[in-house]
Amino acid sequence: MMNYEKLSKEVSYALRHAPWEYELEMDEEGWVSIEQLLNALNTEGKFGNITRNDLVVMIDKSEKKRHEINAGKIRALYGHSIPMHIVKEKKIPPDKLYHGTARRFIESIKKNGLLPMSRQYVHLSADVDIAKKVGLRRDDSPCILEIDSKRAYEDGVVFYHGNEKVWLADIIPMCYIKEL
Repeated sequence: MMNYEKLSKEVSYALRHAPWEYELEMDEEGWVSIEQLLNALNTEGKFGNITRNDLVVMIDKSEKKRHEINAGKIRALYGHSIPMHIVKEKKIPPDKLYHGTARRFIESIKKNGLLPMSRQYVHLSADVDIAKKVGLRRDDSPCILEIDSKRAYEDGVVFYHGNEKVWLADIIPMCYIKEL
């Protein structure tokens, strides 16, 4: 039996406070693709297989209307601790950035570099701890990759500032990546 209260708390945490931990791309109005959210929650496996209908029921059962769904997207209505205007702004990145990933993806990364896969951008973390949290969503013992973002930027790789903890890029070639 689905625990909708627990699901609501998890969704609220993801949408209000830590979208980067779930690798969610939030637009400037706080909307996230339902598909992306379901993918993140189902990868974690805490709730079994969550469907779009589970999110609708979760919203309907909630006494406090915390979320809304519209046109294939979901957002939290209030309580955000993150800046809501997450603009994809080209910026000079810190010298080092990090990416946490499952071990099963390492061979592909070594061959192709970091690619956005089903997302618009490659998500990078400003510190190792966040990268590890992200990696732990897909693997009990994730690989942490260090990105030589200073050299990549100098060589023409474009970085976008997501917020104080997240950086985005279109692609990170393998020559700028090392395993920690």
